Amino acid sequence: MGKMQEYIDEAEAALLHTYNRYPVVFDHGEGVHLYDIEGKKYLDFVSGIGVFALGYGVKEYNDALKAQVDKLLHTSNYYYNVPAIEAAKALKKISGMDRVFFTNSGAEAVEGAIKTARKYAFLKDGRTDHQIIAMEHSFHGRTFGALSVTGTQKYRDPFEPMIGNIRFAELNDIESVKKQVNDKTCAILLETLQGEGGIRPAEEAFLKELRALCDEKDILLMLDEIQCGMGRTGEYFAWQRYGVKPDVMTSAKALGCGVPVGAFLMTEKVGSASLVAGDHGTTYGGNPLGGAAICEVLREFEEKKIPQNAAKVGSYLYEKLEEVKAAHADIIDHRGLGLMQGLEFDHPVAEIINKALEKGLVLINAGSNIVRFLPPLVITEEHVDEMLKVLKECL
Repeated sequence: MGKMQEYIDEAEAALLHTYNRYPVVFDHGEGVHLYDIEGKKYLDFVSGIGVFALGYGVKEYNDALKAQVDKLLHTSNYYYNVPAIEAAKALKKISGMDRVFFTNSGAEAVEGAIKTARKYAFLKDGRTDHQIIAMEHSFHGRTFGALSVTGTQKYRDPFEPMIGNIRFAELNDIESVKKQVNDKTCAILLETLQGEGGIRPAEEAFLKELRALCDEKDILLMLDEIQCGMGRTGEYFAWQRYGVKPDVMTSAKALGCGVPVGAFLMTEKVGSASLVAGDHGTTYGGNPLGGAAICEVLREFEEKKIPQNAAKVGSYLYEKLEEVKAAHADIIDHRGLGLMQGLEFDHPVAEIINKALEKGLVLINAGSNIVRFLPPLVITEEHVDEMLKVLKECL
């Protein structure tokens, strides 16, 4: 029995079985490639589910983290630290938002956004029966609040009752949203581009109608940019493509490019009339290591023009995947923006993904019948060609 299988067996004996993992143990990465413990090389088109935007083994990023490790890792939020302050300033600059709260994950950022919306509404009328409208097929995380606004029944069912007062509408159907709106509605939450739910972009007209509806009724528009943000669609945040600014937004994944960080951000209007001292907290959120990671990520995004590369290579990928779709009758749709795209098949895609892995290409699904493409944002057109060669063999 090989060393790889030994590790896999040990994992299955020790770890809680909440993931059906692929049979590979990764050891290290370089550029846009991963290497398993036996030295086999893989082209990575998953980037740790949209996390490793800069690719692997980036010296400046690693050096920034090492320097911070030698200085200070943690102080708690009873004190200020420079990396978190600099990170907040840099994040405000690229997002145009006014207030930042740092978390450790995307789900935590969504929890904070939900609390923000409820507190904002509570301060207006003193009521505690406010409702949030979320979207069908959405995915916001696994904690109770985030799961409660996740629009996939099977994820919620075993853990009922959820937090309550959540209603669901259909993405890109403004009438379905209006049907759910009443005088208790305090927020409308959606992913600007749905990820796990099938790589479904919100349409510009729909977002603009939502913004108008929220303005008219003083409802908070909350956009989840955890997977589709941080340059992936060709802008820092997907909503910037449409010029529809949210009142609250969430970020994580590529925000730290490997260090677990997240954030929820809001406008001054919301920040000055929602959460106050004692309302929300975190032990690790905004720690110096996370702050240093965000600062370096944002510096490199600007220096290396990462969003621009995602736009350029993303349009090439789109064109090429359109050709693949045209050549295969079992591919029923192709959706996405920038370097976040999906091919929808009329059958489950597990076999395609497993075959690709054997051939040294890392892909994942989004739902059982969609192959999802989420490569590092530093890939080139040559990498797309390399991926396509393997994909076509697997099809």
